[in-house]
Amino acid sequence: MVKRKSLVKNHTLVFIEHFPYHRKIRKINRSHKKHKVLLGIGGNVGDVQRRFEHLFQYLKTSRFVTVIETAPLLKNPPFGYLDQDDFYNSLILVETNLTPRALLRYILRVEKKFGRKRLFKDGPRTLDIDIIFYENVKMDTKVLTIPHPEWMNRSSVLIPLSKMKNKF
Repeated sequence: MVKRKSLVKNHTLVFIEHFPYHRKIRKINRSHKKHKVLLGIGGNVGDVQRRFEHLFQYLKTSRFVTVIETAPLLKNPPFGYLDQDDFYNSLILVETNLTPRALLRYILRVEKKFGRKRLFKDGPRTLDIDIIFYENVKMDTKVLTIPHPEWMNRSSVLIPLSKMKNKF
């Protein structure tokens, strides 16, 4: 069942099966992964809600990450290139033993598996996955900047983050 809650102009929270999700942690199923990472996800091509549910299931069975929590979806207008459909965005808190660069390689493979094609900057996409935070790591390289340089200017991060139980 899909529930919607209108927020500020052109922003709507959307609640689907695993968005939001909060892992129940028991002694028996604690993650042995060392690093907490906040991933931002987005998309505006095709059935994005269904794709996000498939992504959730894919990550739940991954040996590289453990899903801890997700935020509700946020339907919001595009930025940059405006002549495209609204985006759905959310956040996924995971634990991992991968280094930041190894995690980037992994999420790029996941994007590709889910049909991502990079046509042009800020263009339409089936799935975009960004590393928003990787614990307290700060890095700025040619291929990866952590924390994500625009996170504090994007409602697509700030609004879902405000709905999460775990805070970075």
